Amino acid sequence: MTEIQERLFALRDEKNAAFVARLVPTLERQTILGARTPALRKLAKELRGSDAAEAFLRVLPHETFEENGLHAFLLEQIRDFDHCMAETERFLPYVDNWATCDSFSPKVFKKHRPELLEHIRRWLVSERPYTVRFGVGMLMAHFLDEDFMPEALELVSLIESKEYYVNMMRAWFFATALAKQYEATLPYLEEGRLDCWTHNKTIQKAVESYRIGAEQKAKLRVLKRK
Repeated sequence: MTEIQERLFALRDEKNAAFVARLVPTLERQTILGARTPALRKLAKELRGSDAAEAFLRVLPHETFEENGLHAFLLEQIRDFDHCMAETERFLPYVDNWATCDSFSPKVFKKHRPELLEHIRRWLVSERPYTVRFGVGMLMAHFLDEDFMPEALELVSLIESKEYYVNMMRAWFFATALAKQYEATLPYLEEGRLDCWTHNKTIQKAVESYRIGAEQKAKLRVLKRK
């Protein structure tokens, strides 16, 4: 067992592990230690730039959910875009659950959105569901606010998948888009441009959102499909 693995096992929390196992049912229970996310982020900061961290990042696949989480949090701290992207591309094939996927958002991507978009376009057509989900998450994080790009809506609408965790992210994306770019997003529902499940899940999430007004919610409820 490496020093980093020993530190992760020292953070073991069986009660939290049981909780995580219920939230992430696609993982095998024995791979979950139950270390809490703030503790993993703290450890990542302590290890940043160390030889131990570099050695740890070279080892894939990892054995536990927490090792994957720590790996993601270490990558978030890389400040050079090309290096961070290369390491992200290397890591994505090993991301095997929604929690690791959604907690991972490299800070340097914000300064390189045009270059990021080229990678996102490739991720969205991947055969790996969590790579697709990560791509949708990056569109949601970087292209629905001050750098809003209508193409982001089109890209997500064109994804065809039977994977629950892909389509749930698509619904989350469109519900968020309704909250941030309502007028640009509404036609995707009015014109029935999403599959039925994602369409209705988008409306459900939007109606549950505090960021969308009562009048808009009333209009969305009428658009629900049978």
